[in-house]
Amino acid sequence: MNGRRPSAILIAGPTASGKSAVAIALARQYGGVAINADSMQVYRDLRIITARPSPEEEAAAPHALFGHVDGAINYSVGHYLRDAASALADARASGLVPIFVGGTGMYFKALIRGLSAIPAVPASVRERVRLAAEGASAPELHARLAARDPLMAAKLRPSDPQRILRALEVFEATGQSLATFQGARGKPMFEIADCIALFLDVERETLGHRIDARFDAMMQSGAMEEVRALAARGLDPALPVMRAHGAPGLIAHSRGDCSLADAIARGKIDTRHYSKRQRTFARHQLPEFAWVAPEAALAETARQLAARDARNA
Repeated sequence: MNGRRPSAILIAGPTASGKSAVAIALARQYGGVAINADSMQVYRDLRIITARPSPEEEAAAPHALFGHVDGAINYSVGHYLRDAASALADARASGLVPIFVGGTGMYFKALIRGLSAIPAVPASVRERVRLAAEGASAPELHARLAARDPLMAAKLRPSDPQRILRALEVFEATGQSLATFQGARGKPMFEIADCIALFLDVERETLGHRIDARFDAMMQSGAMEEVRALAARGLDPALPVMRAHGAPGLIAHSRGDCSLADAIARGKIDTRHYSKRQRTFARHQLPEFAWVAPEAALAETARQLAARDARNA
């Protein structure tokens, strides 16, 4: 281990921006552990299609919270914060620098700002809402939400069934809009001033080429077989794992609903659209993060540490 040791490093960025490689390099440089902050890479069912670190990458540096959740679980930000707190405690007990890395902006926002104080939804209510939602499309669910909770419906995309269902559950359980609970927040896990926080910025056209090439590599590595195995479990299609980018199209192909070429094209387009949303979220919701090119991340980390030392001298 070389150089000064930061108290924590946060590495966000769009999909295919090279976050895993940067996290491993930083872990080796500063004696750290890469802690997952990606909502799809938590699922053990999908290593390939979610671009989870390979066994070889995991062997290159300590990793935590990758592939530790069964796909049948509706994993939430609240679940993530509890797991992240445990991983953080383990890192500190082992003398390792915690390096949170991933593409889920909501995870980073919760880490540095705390989680909205949303009441727990009883399991009976959740089951009732999800049973009533079976067979309904996302736009249909959004219309139901708009009829009951127009305030929250206005905040959600009609193509986001998981968050729509969450809003319906909270309204059913409390009689109040989810939006009314989103102001009050719990204690953040980090003070951002104590962290190195970077967003890996890749030029849009270059990133698009990377996304396409990576999806092709995923297909060569067994993504179709992985998704078929997931589909064979017969899970609720509204579960997060079923909406991993690329999975819906490949599942549709496995049912004979579209060609493989169409499924691949859909996966690439969906991933490109997601990368755009990741950038927009970071720009508006994570202004504390410094935007840097992936190849400059190590130098920027060293620069920020040196500047901090100079201020504290």
